[in-house]
Amino acid sequence: MDLHLKIIGILLTGIASVHAAFPKYFNWKQELNSVSLINRQLMYVHSFFIAFVVLLIGLLCLTSTTDMWNSEFGKRISLGLAIFWTARLVFQFCVYSSKLWRGKKFETLVHIGFSFVWIYITTIFFLIYLGK
Repeated sequence: MDLHLKIIGILLTGIASVHAAFPKYFNWKQELNSVSLINRQLMYVHSFFIAFVVLLIGLLCLTSTTDMWNSEFGKRISLGLAIFWTARLVFQFCVYSSKLWRGKKFETLVHIGFSFVWIYITTIFFLIYLGK
């Protein structure tokens, strides 16, 4: 499990880092110009804190691998993280519209790639919780 947690840690710190490019990539300056100041700032603040939490989860996986799978507390944390990432996986298919990726090569690859990432992360955290 150490190796899997290290891989997850690397994946999550990378995903957190990518959030820094969101405003430019998604053209938030122009796209969010028509919404109220509070909604515009909510997008920036929520994106920052999502990235921050994902970074912290990644760092936890990188720095506490043995504790995560070898202690009752680590197993409880793993259960919480498994539930969290299960919810993210569900959102991948039930909240994001397929219109965002269907028929677009890059976006389809991103959708499929992240689907596998969420499945992998969810599976590992559930296996840790179950003591496998």
